[in-house]
Amino acid sequence: MWDGNSPPPLLHLTASYTVLHLDSVLPTDTEGLHLPTEVGEKLFRVAAEQGIDTGDSFVKRLRGITRVSRASVRESSITDRGLKYLLRHKLRELDIHNCPALTAASLQAINRHGEQLQQLSIGNSVQILPDYLQQEGTFSDPEDDGVGGNVYQRQGFIVRAPNLKRLAIRDLFINRGLNFFELLLKPLGELTHLDLSSAFHNQGMQGFSWLLHTPRLLSLTLHNVKDVEQSLESLVQLKELRHLDISQCGEPRGFFGKPSHFLESIILALTKLSSLDISGTNLAGSSADCSDPLCDIRGLASRVEKPLEFLGLYKTRHSASSWNNIPAHCLSGDSNEAQILEAGRRYMDRPTVLENILNDLFHVFRYETCSNLRQALDILLLAMERHNHEKHIQISGSASLYYVVKSESLKREWNVKVKRKILTTLLNGMLTHREDPTMMRNGCLTLCQFNIPQDVLFDYERLVRILLHIVSEHTSEENNFIQRAGIFLLNSLACQVDGAQKQLVGSLGAIERMLGIITEKLQAGICDDVMETAWSTMWNVTDETPVNCERFLAGGGMYLFLKCKERFPEKADLLRNMMGLLGNVAEVPELRHKLMTREFVEEFAFLLDSYSDGIEVSYNAAGVLAHMASDGPEAWTVRQPERSFVLDRMVRAINRWDISSSRNINYRSFAPIIRLVGARHTAECQLWAVWALANLTTVSPDKYCQLVEEEGGLTLVEEIVNNNSGEEESEPKQEQVKSLALKVRNNVVGWKETETTGLQFDG
Repeated sequence: MWDGNSPPPLLHLTASYTVLHLDSVLPTDTEGLHLPTEVGEKLFRVAAEQGIDTGDSFVKRLRGITRVSRASVRESSITDRGLKYLLRHKLRELDIHNCPALTAASLQAINRHGEQLQQLSIGNSVQILPDYLQQEGTFSDPEDDGVGGNVYQRQGFIVRAPNLKRLAIRDLFINRGLNFFELLLKPLGELTHLDLSSAFHNQGMQGFSWLLHTPRLLSLTLHNVKDVEQSLESLVQLKELRHLDISQCGEPRGFFGKPSHFLESIILALTKLSSLDISGTNLAGSSADCSDPLCDIRGLASRVEKPLEFLGLYKTRHSASSWNNIPAHCLSGDSNEAQILEAGRRYMDRPTVLENILNDLFHVFRYETCSNLRQALDILLLAMERHNHEKHIQISGSASLYYVVKSESLKREWNVKVKRKILTTLLNGMLTHREDPTMMRNGCLTLCQFNIPQDVLFDYERLVRILLHIVSEHTSEENNFIQRAGIFLLNSLACQVDGAQKQLVGSLGAIERMLGIITEKLQAGICDDVMETAWSTMWNVTDETPVNCERFLAGGGMYLFLKCKERFPEKADLLRNMMGLLGNVAEVPELRHKLMTREFVEEFAFLLDSYSDGIEVSYNAAGVLAHMASDGPEAWTVRQPERSFVLDRMVRAINRWDISSSRNINYRSFAPIIRLVGARHTAECQLWAVWALANLTTVSPDKYCQLVEEEGGLTLVEEIVNNNSGEEESEPKQEQVKSLALKVRNNVVGWKETETTGLQFDG
């Protein structure tokens, strides 16, 4: 993701779109369609990146149109049936981790289709292996499905994969069956890499003698395995070992009775060993144990002249990673940033250890200066991506993520790919742990470091969904900050986006949720920034979006407007937000009749004289009334106040406004205003519209003059300037309209001249 700021390859873009729209891109009838293996495998990888479930429906949809040789269905809902479909591809590599729906039937499928399997990873929460074997000479039910009993003894194997090179089985628990590991490993003589992290046998590990069935082992991982000290006699016979991991993460298990003897025996016997991990143990001893001035670890004294490439010392006794004379080129540890980052890279598949590493990283970010932010960010994102369902990893990771993304030095380096990776990973975690207030708080704080909405448009819908959940569910007093942050972000998301996105926000229930928040605040007698932002959010999502305006009216929005106005008359920001929203509603011709009640019209007419928030409230009230009056006298269905009375008050209000007033408003389009410019039957409507254009093109010419011209406003104002017709009694108002139209024209023409003369030409 740190490559140049260039678009992703076409294959990646196509795969991303495909996995997000499987039903439409790959319909059930795909006869004649065939995708290359590379494409099929890419779809699996991209689905994992996007947090999409690679369960039965995903696998079934790809069945018959592509073949894959490598597949990871980690963290998926896949069942025995789905895995059976997948195994028919004759896989070479398979990774199943946290797939709780799998049973022993999947092991039978692996054994039936495992001839070409070279790499198999069975992570935790996968119950496909038996947890006991009956004693020899006993027989189980003939209907035994393989979960227990003597079937494995009779067939002579547990896993049948004759070409298997790499096997990882994590968190395996065996209740009984003394020869379990022998039966597991004896048929797998081609193994070069074996990982039995956290394996446990209730009847003991039989001196680990079963390891001798795998003489070709290059890498052996016995992380967090009990009684590893008993393995010495077997370990020293694995002469081909290059990597050995006997690290621990539990206090009792990490204690060796004769640490220096054990370590020295390993080092002297395994001459090809270049990588050793003794993290979480006492195998390093204490620095006082070693009399060699060139080596602080007694058991490694023989490697002073030939240092190890890697040595794992994370959380060792006596803080061994802080010692000076250690015969290894690279260390994992907890004494400095480089060691912690190395630990993060090495222990990515160990959630318990990884949680500690992320906590260590958090302290580096918070209390020190991190010198390698790129590597730190890579580790954080990979940890959160790989362990999406581990809540503590998500919380620790997101806490550190906040400090990383607020770093100005990193922001100077990151590109679109980096930002998208951060946001996708963060949203995956937030959606999975949406009920956890700490995760929501960390997520909102991190999101606030981005440019909203520009940076998040690629994943707009998911972010809207999680923010709506936050403002709806995290409403308790102690979670007040979370709700405030959520509604602030939601409001920012609704700004400066197009109509399709505003419609999306509305269709996801934003209007109804904002009205609910306002109702709750009203009942509590509270007008805070949450209530004000709720009105602001609705103001934004109703802008030129009639369907959302209709949702507002259908949800009782006008009633809440009157109640808020009555209950909190002195709240200027609240009033401005409410009036801005009502201005949007009034722009929709088919909804205006719903505003035509005596109570509403009297309120709008009263607000014409408001000095609240400069001219904003008065301006918005006049805009509402101008749109209502633009439908003609026959549409004015209330007797009181009379249309002529309201129009006169509107003119009086406009005449007191300062044409140079700075505005707290942002127009994306002038279409509704320009329509009023053409309302020749009611000069007061034209007056408000041309005043608005004159004001905006005077105060912000660079922003708004071009908009006037592009949307046909210049043509209309020129017609007004050149047209002297009008009813005799309306001449004063017509003159005002003409004068303001002339100002608009001059502003636009002047801006165009400035733009032209400002151009620089070569030669």
